[in-house]
Amino acid sequence: MAARRTYGMTRRLAERTAASALRPATEAVRAARESRVLPVVLAGVLAVLVVLSGFFGVRLYQQHGEEQRNQDILAAARQAAVNFTSLDYRHYDRDGKNVLKGATGDFKKQFTAQAKQLTKLVTDNKSVSEGHVLEAGIAKAGDRSAQVLVVADSRVTNVAAPQGQARNYRLQLDLVREGGRWLTSNVEFVG
Repeated sequence: MAARRTYGMTRRLAERTAASALRPATEAVRAARESRVLPVVLAGVLAVLVVLSGFFGVRLYQQHGEEQRNQDILAAARQAAVNFTSLDYRHYDRDGKNVLKGATGDFKKQFTAQAKQLTKLVTDNKSVSEGHVLEAGIAKAGDRSAQVLVVADSRVTNVAAPQGQARNYRLQLDLVREGGRWLTSNVEFVG
């Protein structure tokens, strides 16, 4: 019986020794795998970060471009509304030219066709009007065209109203981009 016990103890000791001997080898294999996995994981994380940075960088650039475009559209619409609502019979030729500088298409054709009649009307009535834009907002905007709603006021004096009258304008301006500038292609009174 002592021989069996010794044999059993020896066998268990041999198994433990073998398992202990395999443990450092298994740990070495695991460490080798982990040392190969870590660079791959880091490279994957880096690739994802580069892609995300590129995506957000392009999006930020596009957003800045859209904001700049919208500012340009609003500036052009505001100036067109001021030019359209401001006139002085003493230098109506200059005022009419200011309107035409920011005009294109049908609006420019119509304004040019009516220039003589408008000049006579403004001069005969000794009309003076100074327009002010109160609000302007973009209704639609694209890379080549835009629609802007403008609220403007002016004080008009003429022979019929020498003390002046307040006028309120609600305008819809259609703009198109030509030659790097936003030009008014149509003006409508709304509301």
